[in-house]
Amino acid sequence: MADFIERSENLFSMSEFLDWWQHLPQHLSPIIFEIGWFRLQYYGLMYIVAFALTYFLVLYRISREARFEFSKNQVNDLTTYAILGLIIGARLGYVLFYNLAYYLRHPLEIFLPFSFSNGFSFTGISGMSYHGGLIGILLAVFWYVRKAKLNYWQVMDLYVPAVPLGYTFGRLGNFINGELFGRATTAPIGMYFPLAPDKMLRHPSQLYEAFFEGLFLFIILWRIRKIKVPTGAMLAIYIIGYGIIRFFIEFFRQPDAHLGFIFLSFSMGQILCMMMIAGGIGLYFYLKQIEQRHQNRPRSKAKR
Repeated sequence: MADFIERSENLFSMSEFLDWWQHLPQHLSPIIFEIGWFRLQYYGLMYIVAFALTYFLVLYRISREARFEFSKNQVNDLTTYAILGLIIGARLGYVLFYNLAYYLRHPLEIFLPFSFSNGFSFTGISGMSYHGGLIGILLAVFWYVRKAKLNYWQVMDLYVPAVPLGYTFGRLGNFINGELFGRATTAPIGMYFPLAPDKMLRHPSQLYEAFFEGLFLFIILWRIRKIKVPTGAMLAIYIIGYGIIRFFIEFFRQPDAHLGFIFLSFSMGQILCMMMIAGGIGLYFYLKQIEQRHQNRPRSKAKR
């Protein structure tokens, strides 16, 4: 009898936990505080945490790893350029890749945090693309590196291993916002998202991404950062790794409502990830070839 009661209590506890888990998004408010039309959201706070983590990990590396001869001022400037490139690139990427038709009709909404489609209302900057952000960072850093006469590939080797940990918090921000939820599922891991068009359980794909694209990829890159690879190859490894992980997670993520599936059963995110994987592989062999040429270059003999 005692065993039966104990099992019943355990089942009840599991039932309570599942009910709490599945309805968790409905109890999360994305807003920290609101004053009039202005509101501070957790999503913005997560961006700040992500930037800060990346910045301090990079400072840690230049203080501990002798091969990186960068000053703190250079890191400050590089980080500033990277942040600006990320924000501008992520926004333009979303506009171009996911909702171009809408923003051609409402161009003021690309960078202004207001909606003009149904009257005038404050919305914040809604819609950011990871792939656009990546392109923005690479271009912004390249611009600064040329001006400061630094080695672009060494900068990539310095920053890339720290990036996924910051990215983890960006996806947690998506989860708190209740956006970018997954596809419908009958599995108990599913959740009810208030912004979903139906009342079905859906995969918490934001948490999958936070763990695998963020924490998991960070652990891998952080552990292999001291392994001898061609200069700049950490960027290629990151692009390949992220592309593979994101490609498979997209099977659990709800395709963008404006686009659906682009080709066969592949979403826009998967198509962009396939391009990433191919580009990362090509970049790795390009950098490897450059290093081999450098190593095989005959050394000039001293004049006698």
